[in-house]
Amino acid sequence: MNNILETIAEHKKREVAGRKRALPLARLEAIALEQQAVLPLDAFIRDKRKTGIIAEFKRRSPVKGLLNDTAAVAEVTAGYAQHGASALSVLTDQDFFGGGSYDFSQARSNDIPLLRKDFIIDEYQVIEARAMGADAILLIAAILTPRQVQRLSQLAVSLQLQVVLEVHSRDELEHYCPEVTVIGVNNRDLRTFTVDLEHAANLCSYLPEAAVKISESGIRSASDLKVLRQAGYEGFLIGSLFMKEAAPAAAFARFVQSLEP
Repeated sequence: MNNILETIAEHKKREVAGRKRALPLARLEAIALEQQAVLPLDAFIRDKRKTGIIAEFKRRSPVKGLLNDTAAVAEVTAGYAQHGASALSVLTDQDFFGGGSYDFSQARSNDIPLLRKDFIIDEYQVIEARAMGADAILLIAAILTPRQVQRLSQLAVSLQLQVVLEVHSRDELEHYCPEVTVIGVNNRDLRTFTVDLEHAANLCSYLPEAAVKISESGIRSASDLKVLRQAGYEGFLIGSLFMKEAAPAAAFARFVQSLEP
């Protein structure tokens, strides 16, 4: 496992422990029960009236550093939704990505599914996602065991959340369980940080038929997306391409226009 992933996972354990002390589980569960009905991520990705793109809001990343420290979450995510995003992804990790629950709440007013993007390792975070108003959560195979994925996925489903399982290799497909609704292939190898769309295209045929298939990271152009769609991917999680621009929503709109025949 990559050292950065190990660092983030260890930090996340301490972070979650602190949040458990600040907000007891019983209170968190009560807040979760008050949330509105979830929107189905899989159905929105497959909606032909939309782009299939999960447009992401993130301020920075360990790989690319600072992306955008001036963009307003509400404005950017509203623009994404207006121009055809099938869903939104919002980073809630603060220390490595500059995100947080405030960003998530600002994006919640849109009427498309909202994916909580974080390093989820604990049941508390799953309940926390529902309390935030999430429609789906991301589970990363590289930092979890297959048993952990199953346990966290079962809890998510009991809360009506959909699960996106992120993998990079055929070996990580062992983490798949029936509770997973969407399976995403990260085009970036988190051990070397290299991007290989051909690897992702080749892996698509091995993905479980029951899950919606999405491609994540490293998509730089409309031609990249079209190649991945031809390989069999139905959805595409894209963030840095838009967030590195001064006006991310406008960049997204231009990208969508470039997809037209």
